Amino acid sequence: MRWRVSRQWLIAHVPGFSNLPTKDRSALMNFVFLWTLFEAQVMENRAQINRLVGKVDEWNVSGILHAGDFDRSLEYFRRRYYRDGAFTDNFFGLNLRPTDHPQLVRDVLSRVNENPRDRVLVAIIVIWRYRNNLFHGGKWSYRMIGQRQNFLHASDALMKVLERHGNLGD
Repeated sequence: MRWRVSRQWLIAHVPGFSNLPTKDRSALMNFVFLWTLFEAQVMENRAQINRLVGKVDEWNVSGILHAGDFDRSLEYFRRRYYRDGAFTDNFFGLNLRPTDHPQLVRDVLSRVNENPRDRVLVAIIVIWRYRNNLFHGGKWSYRMIGQRQNFLHASDALMKVLERHGNLGD
């Protein structure tokens, strides 16, 4: 049996995939890989919003939060989702659920809340929404166009979490 190369199959069959620049495809695939590693190594294969909150609270109480690690990604998220005193259309595209602490997300993105614990949590919630919107099909509605920076910043934050809190042995 001859196996098809996955990338070639995706280009041939997935609407819009062939139009994505190679860098966009790479950012997307890196994010998927890093998310699954994060879920396995940090979330013990059970990522849920309440468990994400619990992890951030655990790091905060233990003094190992390292909120500064997330500043670059959080600043990107703030520029993308809150501009000129209002939330952008992109913000509503996150599809925040009631369990995703939407008021906290609004307060941090609009700089009403600068608490380090909350800043880290909101960065992780935004990444959680990227994961959900991607894995449940929402991001395909616009064929992944314009997502590279989202996935690059999300991946950067995930790598920082993994470096500090993952079990990255041999």
